[in-house]
Amino acid sequence: MIRRRIIQTVVALCLWVSFLMPTHSFGQTIQPRAGVPQGGNIYLNSETGNDLSTGTKDQPLKTLWEAARKINEANGRGAITLYLSEGIYGLDATITFHPVNWFFTQKDRLTIRAEILPDDAEWNPARMPVIVSTMPLNFKPSGKEDPFKGTSYGIQIETNHVTIQGLRVLGTPVHERPAEGFVRRNYPIVREGRHLDDLRVTQCLFIGDRHAIPNHVAVLASGHGVVVDHCVFYQVKDAVVFWFSDRPAERCEMHHNLVVSNYGAAVWTWSPAEDFKYYNNVVADANIFWVLNKEEKSSYNLTNSMVLGYKELVTKGGGPADFGVKADPKKLVLGENAIIRKDGKVEIEEDQTQRNYLHLKPGTAGAHLGAGLFTK
Repeated sequence: MIRRRIIQTVVALCLWVSFLMPTHSFGQTIQPRAGVPQGGNIYLNSETGNDLSTGTKDQPLKTLWEAARKINEANGRGAITLYLSEGIYGLDATITFHPVNWFFTQKDRLTIRAEILPDDAEWNPARMPVIVSTMPLNFKPSGKEDPFKGTSYGIQIETNHVTIQGLRVLGTPVHERPAEGFVRRNYPIVREGRHLDDLRVTQCLFIGDRHAIPNHVAVLASGHGVVVDHCVFYQVKDAVVFWFSDRPAERCEMHHNLVVSNYGAAVWTWSPAEDFKYYNNVVADANIFWVLNKEEKSSYNLTNSMVLGYKELVTKGGGPADFGVKADPKKLVLGENAIIRKDGKVEIEEDQTQRNYLHLKPGTAGAHLGAGLFTK
């Protein structure tokens, strides 16, 4: 009798577990925790995905956390591409890409991208995957306690040869300065490795609001080969910070970007060597245009670019709580078709139904420079 009851209990338990296991619509049980799918393509869908799925197109994952886990635990080499469908991807913890036993090259990259890109015919602004950080602000930058009482990283890249493309990236819903000496902040895209090489952030839309969802530094990247192109930064604090490096950072670029109404600085060049390329960018209604490192040793060339309206042109030093002190404006060398005006403004398309939403209106100041999400 006791044996029969044990068997009945075990059977009932098995049926209960089977009932709780996620299944596809056709009733096939998903196998949990599979590795990187053959071919290197991983699909995510924040609404219909499941992290116990395989990550293929017909069995997408739900979260970036699970996609990162698969990659970080993988063994091998070759390209891996993460395709994010439209939807909201909330990050309740830092998503770190740091594979130890998988190796990328300049050609065979790790790519984190929207399934539909701005140059695609069927794209519109509403179809961009949205990244928003909701994690506690208790991260320790570079392993150290945060002196300003609250920070977090969104997507952290700690490997070579990475592209991030076509995402709409928000900040975090916090009160940025709750008390004197506090600066609570989120860094949506970060790379700390000073020796790392080849990070491209392209066709991404970064949006912030200092009162509702501050976007403190859209891209904070150390190391070499940092390229930010065809992005829009709208009302963020700081757009791009070229952070630290094991030596003057080589092959860094910023081109075809639109920076509008930043309440920090548009460009921080703490690490780039003088081969830094800055061209076809438009900066408008800026608090500060450019921040140099405190030694103020390097000069940088600007071509085919426009700055219309700013409070301060160039400073040096600074950090999360301030922007340093005035620097020598001659460190910015104006090349061909580089225009800087203390006053002036641009005209932005604010109709959300338009394909060029948050871009310069055609035919207006700066529109000829091609700054924005589109490459065609």
